[in-house]
Amino acid sequence: MFYTAFILGLLGSFHCIGMCGPIAFALPVDRKSKPKMVFQTMLYHFGRLLTYSLIGVIFGLVGKGLYLAGFQQRLSILIGVLMILMVLVPIHIFNKYNFSKPIYKGISYVRSKLGYYLKKRTNSTFLYIGFFNGFLPCGLVYMALVGSIATSGALEGALYMFLFGLGTVPMMSAAVLAGNFLKGTIRAKIQKAIPVFVVIIGLLFILRGLGLGIPYVSPSDNKLQISNNAEACE
Repeated sequence: MFYTAFILGLLGSFHCIGMCGPIAFALPVDRKSKPKMVFQTMLYHFGRLLTYSLIGVIFGLVGKGLYLAGFQQRLSILIGVLMILMVLVPIHIFNKYNFSKPIYKGISYVRSKLGYYLKKRTNSTFLYIGFFNGFLPCGLVYMALVGSIATSGALEGALYMFLFGLGTVPMMSAAVLAGNFLKGTIRAKIQKAIPVFVVIIGLLFILRGLGLGIPYVSPSDNKLQISNNAEACE
């Protein structure tokens, strides 16, 4: 299911512009030198991808524990259902239960660091901005993390989140290099289309768990059982 990570990042990057766009627009890149500006932008992206990958390791380990317990298929179905619910359930219900409150101090620290580094102009600045940017609360990142649990391993979880971040690079790079280039009406239409793609990805996770024997999409129950037995033997 790694391709779903890249697709989620690529299509969801329009959402990223709305959430993290202000940070991208404010990056203190050297606009007098195109090569230097591109290099600084890539450092910013590397910092984000590093954070996503590190978080992916943690969620991948959670998924590995469930995988070894024989919950792989049910976990995939559950994750697909959660992704769809995150789209269908009205946002005010999620806002009622603010999951960010327990880590509010951490978020405040991240924001203060971002404010500090946005005033600097050294190359390392862009790496730090990207690194801390990756820790900011984001519904799209949460969806990707839910998907990373189904990868059933630390390295796999890191790869899933890396590919998700990689999918956001083209549009976020355009935001940095070209500024606020999308009209509000166009951006609004794209934002409305993002939930549709999230539901599609959720359905793919459900299909994977059902074991219908569809190559690359829904491997048969036998293949998944063989995979589980091989893991147990190791």
